Amino acid sequence: MLYSLNTGGKRIRPLLLIAVAGSYKPVNEAVYKLGAAVEMVHTYSLVHDDLPSMDNDDTRRGKPTNHKIYGEALAILAGDSLLTESFSLLTTINEQELTPRDALYLIRRLTEASGATGMVGGQVADLEAENRSVTLEELEWIHRHKTAAMLTFAAEAGGIIGSAPPEDLSLLRPFAEEVGIAFQIKDDILDVEGNESSIGKPVGSDENNGKSTYPSLLSLDEAKRKLRSHMEKAERMLRSLSVPAPDLFSVLSYIEHRDR
Repeated sequence: MLYSLNTGGKRIRPLLLIAVAGSYKPVNEAVYKLGAAVEMVHTYSLVHDDLPSMDNDDTRRGKPTNHKIYGEALAILAGDSLLTESFSLLTTINEQELTPRDALYLIRRLTEASGATGMVGGQVADLEAENRSVTLEELEWIHRHKTAAMLTFAAEAGGIIGSAPPEDLSLLRPFAEEVGIAFQIKDDILDVEGNESSIGKPVGSDENNGKSTYPSLLSLDEAKRKLRSHMEKAERMLRSLSVPAPDLFSVLSYIEHRDR
């Protein structure tokens, strides 16, 4: 479990959660626990994604994948444990920082975002789309579930633990959806023109796995324009929040201009 958690990575989901919460009140241990729980769910999904029965990847974040070090059985169990431990961690947050009612709501939302109606559902659709042509609408559906669902949870959880007003919560959810699609488009672009030493895995792995991507459907230049369009929508929503959000604008800039 620790091997995969400590191999680095972008930490974009906890980063987004912390940036949202910090826009409303000082960041404390409770916020970090929430962020850690989100990262544990994400890491479990990567451990399982890399398995031979899924994407069959040998490297992740520039290091051997979990199953290459410990074998498939322990990799599966490590992923299982990361997922279950994340929910346990949510229950340890102090009641003064997160009411039992809000904690129960976030546990339910995390199951939705990470399970069959969210990330796992998107992964299933992604597997079924391999080696066949999909429409742009199908591709966006996949990534609104596979990628954006967990980012949306992160933004909503940050707003709840930060005591954001309801009108801001109603903006943070669609904001994070735009961020999720933009994040995936950038991933697809980097899979075409990125540097293997920066992204930590072979360039062109999506094409080799028979996956449809935004550049393959739209062209590389059109994918970049679509990325900018989603970023502009997210920026407009941020400007409508009741508080200044410089850290969230920094997160957006990082997502658009990252090289890994």
